[in-house]
Amino acid sequence: MKTVGLINPGAMGSSVGAAARQAGARVLWASEGRSPVTTERAERSGLEDCQTLQNLVESSDIILSVCPPHSATEVAGDVAALGFSGIYVEANAIAPGETRKIETMITRRGARLVDGGIIGGPAWKAEYGTQLYLSGEDASIIAGIFEDTNLNASVISANIGAASALKMTFAAYTKGTTALLLAILAVAQSEGVRTHLEKQWGEKFTEQTHQRLTANTVKAWRFEGEMQEIAATFDTAGLPPGFHEAAAQVFAGLAKFKDQDEIPNIEDVIAALIQPPL
Repeated sequence: MKTVGLINPGAMGSSVGAAARQAGARVLWASEGRSPVTTERAERSGLEDCQTLQNLVESSDIILSVCPPHSATEVAGDVAALGFSGIYVEANAIAPGETRKIETMITRRGARLVDGGIIGGPAWKAEYGTQLYLSGEDASIIAGIFEDTNLNASVISANIGAASALKMTFAAYTKGTTALLLAILAVAQSEGVRTHLEKQWGEKFTEQTHQRLTANTVKAWRFEGEMQEIAATFDTAGLPPGFHEAAAQVFAGLAKFKDQDEIPNIEDVIAALIQPPL
């Protein structure tokens, strides 16, 4: 039985850990410095608390990193500094170039890295269709852990960076256009033509757009960093990064809604963008 150490059992990470348990793995997490909300989530997912990151590193064959993009490199550095020598799965929404930097950091201490890209929502049910795309020489080992679970894991390449690139290009459209629609509505509201714009869109598209935008607002704080990583991906490829640098700014304007229990209405969302906090 493999022992998997999960870094950050957040909304997504806890479901990934639960999927590994579903396949028979022992899944650890470290509660030191974590919030009561995270602790409750980890317990609900059946994860085993090993208290500290050092204990997690010493006890795990595989470490899964599923954390906000801005924390990915620091987390990998902490794990490497503790001498981890197993397989490190970098499954965060970061640029391929950043993943390759983390590979250098991790392998210098004798560990191996697998690149991962998660597409979809938390993997609590198989019908949700959540995908974990993997790349790297040891990717098939990780895919095997999630066989016949709620998380669909597949190997797409032996090259580190491929899974990250797929995640970046997919989210560039899905989340990038969400930011664009948010900005469009804010401009239309500011110029007094929103009613006319939504009439031109039609009732169905307007309703779908409102639902899409409000549903993403409470987690928009996580998207800011992801948009910055996408911008870096575009820049490295020789393409303009400005699309997603702007998207990051739009999502930053919604920080006040972070992790609210209730989905806000569209009027409050638009108002937050037009009148950002001082």
